[in-house]
This record gives sequence, structure tokens and C-alpha cells, in this order.
Amino acid sequence: MIIEAVVSLVNTVLHRTGNAGKAEQAVDAFRSRRPLVPDANAKIDAETSQGDRLSDAIARIGGSWPFITGFVLFLILWIVGNGVLLGTQDRFDPYPFIFLNLVLSMVAALQAPIIMMSQNRQSAKDRLVANTDYEVNLKAELEILALHEKIDRLEAQQAAMLAHLSAMRGAPG
Repeated sequence: MIIEAVVSLVNTVLHRTGNAGKAEQAVDAFRSRRPLVPDANAKIDAETSQGDRLSDAIARIGGSWPFITGFVLFLILWIVGNGVLLGTQDRFDPYPFIFLNLVLSMVAALQAPIIMMSQNRQSAKDRLVANTDYEVNLKAELEILALHEKIDRLEAQQAAMLAHLSAMRGAPG
């Protein structure tokens, strides 16, 4: 009886807002007393390909301070080595370091799309998690409505009992 009151209230509210599908899923989960949605992270991990994992690893490494520090050290070694330490005939990339520019351009040309792929996957994951949060919040709202309905009924029963006891106490006996 309480569940049906809550279900009818939710159906009237959610069907007006255009969330009928989510409302039905939440109501079914509420009635069966089961979790509404599976773990979003487990679902995403199951659908992640090897290439996606590789792009995430590259983005994680390429966007870290150790990578930046190492790359700066590499640039310093390149410039010092080719500009100062090596003799004029041993230099493979003399000033203005054209080969270094080519290497940097190639690294940027490869790294940027890989990082963008990782960011796109992360935004898709964020959307899925937000959708999951919405569904969980919807079920929690159903549970809260059911608890409010139960408390209201208990208060009504207590008031009726109190009135009955007061009437019995005041009656001649």
C-alpha cells in the first residue's frame, strides 16, 4: 500500500518531466528492493580496448611533472651537447637545431591526438557516471518518499490510539 502510493506519486511527477523510462526502471528496482544500476566504472573497464588503455597511459605519463622534467632535461642535454660539447665536425644538429624542431613537432603531432582520445573517453565516462548518479538519486528519492509515507501512517495510528486511550480514560467506568 505504501509502495503503491509512492509509485503513483513518482509516476505522475516523472512522466510529466519526460523521464518515463528512468521512472519505470527506478520503480521496478524500488519494488524488487534491488540495486538500480551496476557499477559504472566496471562497465567502462569492461568496454575499454587495449588502444584506449594505451592512450590513457600515454596521457597519464605525458601530463605528469616527471615527464615534463625529463623532457626539459633532454632538451638541455641536446642543446648543450650539440652547441657546446661536441666538436664542430661531430655535431649532428648544429644551431638552430632543425632536427630538434622536427623531433619536437613529431612528438607534439602524436601526443596531442592521443591525449584528446583519452580526454574524450574520460568525458564519456563522466557522462555515464552522472547518469548513474541521477538514477541512484531517483531511487533514493523513492525510498525517502516511502519512509515519509510510513512515518505519516504511524503518526496517524498513534494519534488514533491516543484519542482512543483519552476517550477510554475520560469515560465513566
